[in-house]
Amino acid sequence: MAYDARRGTRLEPESAEDTAGGAHGPLREMDEADRPRTIGEVARQFGVTLRTLRFYESKRLLTPRRQGATRLYMRRDCERIALILTGRRLGFTLAEIRDLIRTVDGNGLGLTRDQCMAQINLLERRKRGIELAIAELRKICTSFYRKLLEDDARSSRD
Repeated sequence: MAYDARRGTRLEPESAEDTAGGAHGPLREMDEADRPRTIGEVARQFGVTLRTLRFYESKRLLTPRRQGATRLYMRRDCERIALILTGRRLGFTLAEIRDLIRTVDGNGLGLTRDQCMAQINLLERRKRGIELAIAELRKICTSFYRKLLEDDARSSRD
């Protein structure tokens, strides 16, 4: 891959035929989004760990190109990572995300209305459970505070 030092951009062959005889053919500026990225760059871009990306690869959600031991993530891989992270944020399991990604139409996860409603209901149930746990923990915490006040009151009388 060539580099234009004047403009600070990478150059790539205009077509597959241009590379057939070597790297001597017309070159065009490579779109920054099309540039292969290392696992570290992708991890920083998405705010995830290297381990997370390797895990997604082990689950066959991602298949980055390899150059020796180096993983190279292309635009399509980054788009898949964005979909995976959206699915995780929406509370889907990785198995569910794998199925949703298979039905992607290019505009996000391949969710149906029924799937959206089922996930909303699931998240609402989880939310209620979390709210109950928080309320219970607040009661416990308050009881510690009351005990502390009672102990202070007793020690000031003594």
